[in-house]
Parts: sequence; C-alpha cells; structure tokens
Amino acid sequence: MGEMIYHGKVKQVWSTDNPNIIEFRYTDQISVFDQIIPSLIPRKGESLNRTSCHWFKLVEEAGICDTHVIEMNAPDRVLARRFDVIREPGAISREQENVFVPLEVICRHYLAGSGWRRYARGDAPAEEFGFEPGTILEEGVKLPKPYLEVSTKFEKFDRLLDRAEALEISNLTNEEFDSILEIVVKVDEIIETEAAKRGLIHVDGKKEFALGEGRVPVLVDSFGTLDEDRWWDAEAYGRGEIVQLSKEFVRGHYLETGHHSELYAAREAGTEEPPIPALPQDIIDQTSMLYADMYERLTGQSF
Repeated sequence: MGEMIYHGKVKQVWSTDNPNIIEFRYTDQISVFDQIIPSLIPRKGESLNRTSCHWFKLVEEAGICDTHVIEMNAPDRVLARRFDVIREPGAISREQENVFVPLEVICRHYLAGSGWRRYARGDAPAEEFGFEPGTILEEGVKLPKPYLEVSTKFEKFDRLLDRAEALEISNLTNEEFDSILEIVVKVDEIIETEAAKRGLIHVDGKKEFALGEGRVPVLVDSFGTLDEDRWWDAEAYGRGEIVQLSKEFVRGHYLETGHHSELYAAREAGTEEPPIPALPQDIIDQTSMLYADMYERLTGQSF
C-alpha cells in the first residue's frame, strides 16, 4: 500500500511498491491565483488525467522526447517514473541524473492572460512578443511566433525568470536549456494540429521536465489540459469573439467579483490574503460540463 508523498493544489503523488515508480492521483479540486477553491468539480480529475495521458501518448508516438508515463492504471490515476526533487535553487549538480528540473516553461501563441495584462500595464512592449516596435496590440492577437517564458516552480508564487536566473536555479547547461525549449515548441505543434481538427485554438500552456539517464530531457507532470493550458473556440475567434474554453472561465468569475483585485492588493501590501469564496452551483455545473466536453473535443474520444 502506497503512502502520499505530496499533495499539490489539485493532485496527489503516492509511492508504490516499486521505489522507482510513483502514482499521480487527480482530484476534483480546482485552483486559481495559487488559491484552492473550496468547491469540487465533479469528474474534473478524470478529465485531466485522461486528457494528459492522451497527449503523452502522441508525444511518444512522434518520438519527440521521453516521458514519465508508464501506465494509466485508473481513470483518474497514472503510474509514472519517479525523479529526485531538489528544491534548493542551484543545488542540482551538473552530473546528476533522474532529477526534476525546478522550472516551468510557458509557451504562448496568442496574447492573452498574464501576457496580455503585462502588455496592457506597459510592463512588456509589443516587441517583447515579436511585433515591430510601437505596434498597438489588442487582446487575443496571434503572436508572430511561439513566445517562451520560464517561471519558478518551488517558490510560493510563480515568478518569471530571465535566462540567466533560470540557468542559475536549475544549473542546466545552455544546451540542455535550449533542448527543453525546442521540445516545448515541438509538443505544441502536435497540440495545435490536433486542436485545429476539432475547432479549437491552443492559446498557451505550460510544461515541466526532468532529466533522465544521461541527462536527457523527460516530459513530466501533466499538460494539454484545461488546468495547464488555455483554449478558445476557433469559429468564434474567426468572428472576432473570444470564447474561453479553459480554466480562464473560472478565473473570469473571480476577476468579475473583485476577489482577484483584493487578493493581489493584499499580496502587494504583505497583509493576510482574503480567503477565496466557493463557486456558485451554476458555475460548478458549467465547469464540470466543460471539463467533460473538452476531453471529448481534445481527444476525439467519448468521456
């Protein structure tokens, strides 16, 4: 019988009888802005696990990189390779193998979410996203090419890093770092192709990695789901309308109610954070339906 090793915002990691294998268990919890919402979303865990396993399978079949997946052993669980986790910045040696990379890589294809908010505030100019200097951008515009960002993994709140600090924290070589970025772009090409077949736009998403034997990059955790990625309806976008088909749907609720503003004001002031309110039942029902429906749209399989 395994023991719980780690409890994240929405999933648990359990040990197994094999010390080199762990089990991911996806819960029906949901989080936004680094806060866990005190509401459960029925069938969410199953949707996340099955969707992520679908993408891992396509990546493996395409021969893009190694992955941590061994077997989906239940609708909401997956057996995976275990990697050492070292949380102290810069503490991973250049010789170490089978170790988790303490970074998240975000790949943006459209100007949305925090990328849009940074631009709108004046913190990131148009040329940062690949446009000519002075270009006036609108929310939702397609970027000229994939825009890659790297953020922290083990700090209390996600924080964007420049290349130098990302290398310092992870102790990756330049070649290893670039190899991971190249893999992310290739993985997103698969996602974009598959999503387009089903009337979806893949807006952005994040990926995580480990270094396996020989320090070869290994794609880990989960990706291509409503929690890690943002999706829009392609037909609506063609009409000039953005229809959110991702966790941004829930974020929008807290932006509209003012909780987001109160939360970030408290964080900036260093005062106690306001607890995140529960979701109304109609939002819970809509979100549950969205997760089930998006599994079918993303994979082409019945939920």
